[in-house]
Amino acid sequence: MNVTALLSRTSGEPVRFALTGAKGAYARTLLAQAKLGDLVRPTVLCDLDTEGVVALCTDLGYAPDSFVIAASADEVAAAGERIAIVGDLDLIRASDADVLVEATGSPVHGTRASLAAIEDGRHVVMVSKEVDTVSGPALGRAANEAGVVYTLAHGDQPANLLDLIGWARLVGFEVVAAGKSSEYDLVYDPAAGTVTQLDETHDVDTAAFERLLALGEVETTLAARAAAVAAFTRSAAADLCEMSAVAAQSDLVPDTELFHYPVARIAELADIYALRADGGILDAPGRVDVFSALRVVGEPSFAGGEFVVVRTGDASTWEVLGQKGHVLSRDGRYACIFWPYHLMGVETVATIAAAARLGVGTGRPGAAPRVMMAGRARHDLAAGTRLTMGGHHHEIEGVAPVVREIAATPADTAPFYLAAHTTLARPVAAGELITIPDLADPEPLLLETWSTARALLV
Repeated sequence: MNVTALLSRTSGEPVRFALTGAKGAYARTLLAQAKLGDLVRPTVLCDLDTEGVVALCTDLGYAPDSFVIAASADEVAAAGERIAIVGDLDLIRASDADVLVEATGSPVHGTRASLAAIEDGRHVVMVSKEVDTVSGPALGRAANEAGVVYTLAHGDQPANLLDLIGWARLVGFEVVAAGKSSEYDLVYDPAAGTVTQLDETHDVDTAAFERLLALGEVETTLAARAAAVAAFTRSAAADLCEMSAVAAQSDLVPDTELFHYPVARIAELADIYALRADGGILDAPGRVDVFSALRVVGEPSFAGGEFVVVRTGDASTWEVLGQKGHVLSRDGRYACIFWPYHLMGVETVATIAAAARLGVGTGRPGAAPRVMMAGRARHDLAAGTRLTMGGHHHEIEGVAPVVREIAATPADTAPFYLAAHTTLARPVAAGELITIPDLADPEPLLLETWSTARALLV
């Protein structure tokens, strides 16, 4: 389905949306894009830092008389055509928003805001993957029953990748692998003899690294590359969280609970994500994974984009396509199809409009999840330890994220973000999965939504 074409045939007033986490980076990209067109418009912005939201709107060029801080439901209702800026999630319920865009990143607050929106007959566009990996199946089911849309947000990799997987299957491909590049590329500078990842740079042996730019035997090359960039931290909870959200709505599973994270060049993906029997790294088809994109200074970036690796089928067809520059494995049996972008809130305006005007989202919301994102103790954790979540990637101190098939995971295992900000009731040894009974103070709302998700498996 071409949502762009369908939306171009619709008309009417801009779709009104409420936005939580309105001072965040994602929110800025959405509010900046909303201002450029007439497809959507913000009607209420929620964040604890209301003055910060005012400053953000001012910086984006919203007129001073186009927004107002509202401290009560009556003030929200009285805002009229102005944007109401609020510090309380409950005040969203007094607005005329058609859609809630949930971007708090808080599992409990995001769940509560989303359930209220569904109850009020609003569609929900989910940006907070932390919410989705705990409460997504329950929210999807609630939305289905209420006749509204629950969908992940385009502009984040999960929704984009679900669309790419759906397209590949629609046209008849077997999806052998699907995934994304990690958030930041590894950029090799041969003149300087360095590799850089975002703002971190390390020296490398140039002669040795040059030899690693070409893919030899797959596993040998990948092992050597991993050793060469071992000084960098390449995996992140955010990556595993996003791919857990994809797996839950696509029937794909990880090949390993920590993902492979190969250091790969774009042209190699079809060789790397082949089955082991064909020289690749996968034990079986239907896998989800993340790779670290390796490029030389001046080469284009994968930009945190998304890919699928499929079996090619007819050799003559793909010989023609290979001549046009498509990424094929060396034996011609696999092809990689990719979208080298994700544009955050710039794309989300279309998700908001599609939910309200067309009643459509992406993926299979409300489906029984096949995988879960859990956590293993990185070291011995004492009773009374606070499992603090923080940082840009929402890591939990002392806990390593893992993605596992639910059927092969103990039933009392705690979702990673259900454990966030809880206290351990008892000690957990290094390497053990965190379980719900290990937690002294789990949020009742998250226990309820996770229980609903598990019940869908019956």
